[in-house]
Amino acid sequence: MEITKQQVLQALSHVEEPDLKKDLVTLNMIQDIHIDGNKLSFSVVLTTPACPLKGLIENACRNAIAHFISKDIAVTVNMTSQVTTQRNTGVPGVKNIIAVASGKGGVGKSTVSVNLALALSKAGAKVGLIDADIYGPSIPIMFGLEGARPMATQENGKTRIEPIEKYGIKLLSIGFFTDPNQPVPWRGPMVSTAVKQLFNDADWGELDYLVIDLPPGTGDIHITVTQSFPITGAVVVTTPQNVALADAKKGIGMFMMEAINVPVMGIVENMAYFTPAELPENKYYIFGQGGGQKLAAQLEVPFLGEIPLVKSISDSGDAGKPIVLDETSPMNQAFMLMAERVAQQVSIINAERTHVLNAVNN
Repeated sequence: MEITKQQVLQALSHVEEPDLKKDLVTLNMIQDIHIDGNKLSFSVVLTTPACPLKGLIENACRNAIAHFISKDIAVTVNMTSQVTTQRNTGVPGVKNIIAVASGKGGVGKSTVSVNLALALSKAGAKVGLIDADIYGPSIPIMFGLEGARPMATQENGKTRIEPIEKYGIKLLSIGFFTDPNQPVPWRGPMVSTAVKQLFNDADWGELDYLVIDLPPGTGDIHITVTQSFPITGAVVVTTPQNVALADAKKGIGMFMMEAINVPVMGIVENMAYFTPAELPENKYYIFGQGGGQKLAAQLEVPFLGEIPLVKSISDSGDAGKPIVLDETSPMNQAFMLMAERVAQQVSIINAERTHVLNAVNN
């Protein structure tokens, strides 16, 4: 039996991308079809290397070939990816900007930002991280880079900052430019200028995702970043207590304001439960249970996951080696799963924007 490319495409047109609700052929996700007798190989180009549905899509492709063509075909599926983008982010080479915010301090927003960036990188994406928390920069400590100073180069008469690279991602923090032992009294205009320089004056190169660790609350920096750069979406971090949830609700409300209008990709509930090391199967919801999920349902935004309250998470950050780098830690999986869900939301948002733009243009 001779197979044709048309038959292959016809069979794979029955496989739907679960998030984008269209088939793989319509989405141009099938490439490099090669047929050699009863051997067939092709590539599926996913919208992110952190796709949580990778295995599901591959199995669906194999089943479609077996069902619509023949069970006797030896199928090789190459699962590759090309991260989508929908608009110019204002930062050359950067496809998507992800803002990580919280309504109040002390909920572990920086811990989530750092481990999200590293988890996306571990999944195969090119990632950068900006510490825009002007008043309390923590990225230098969490990466073991206290005292580090980025290099500066001259390009066409302009000074370009070279982000520091560590653990496979590019980093910039206001903490690299200030004395950690001296408080800096920032005024509004100074804050805006300093934050913009981290975006505009840095040589970020090609990035799939640039993660921004925003300060807690809803202030100058949030307005500067969201109005100066087209943000793909925001992740809001909370803890289960009612006071934290109330502040998270305000933070989400800010992103949804007409003047800001940034899609909220979802809520992460940090310190969700406590699991003792000697009882790894037990979960103790010491600050309350399900608050983040209820808030997500109430505001109709995705719930991106629970991160447990475990001492090793803060210890690893203090030691300059974030927990997601520890393959043996059960916390590794919690952050990897959260990162997959964030990447999934980026792909959905970009697909929706493409659909809207196509509808407007037609």
